[in-house]
Amino acid sequence: MDNHKNFLFFSNLAIQMGVIIFGGVYIGNYLDKSSDNTTPWWTLLFSLVSIAIAFYQVFKSLKKNV
Repeated sequence: MDNHKNFLFFSNLAIQMGVIIFGGVYIGNYLDKSSDNTTPWWTLLFSLVSIAIAFYQVFKSLKKNV
């Protein structure tokens, strides 16, 4: 039973990371298209920030549950 719990916990972390990063890239891409930037600065900024938030969330969850 413990293996199933670990599998679900780590699967959930992967899904959370994917959703957070996708959301950041989506918002950045939307801002770049709406402001007609030739260089995707908003996408770059929001993707890096969302990656940092996703890693923070993973470390926080791992520290709490493992």
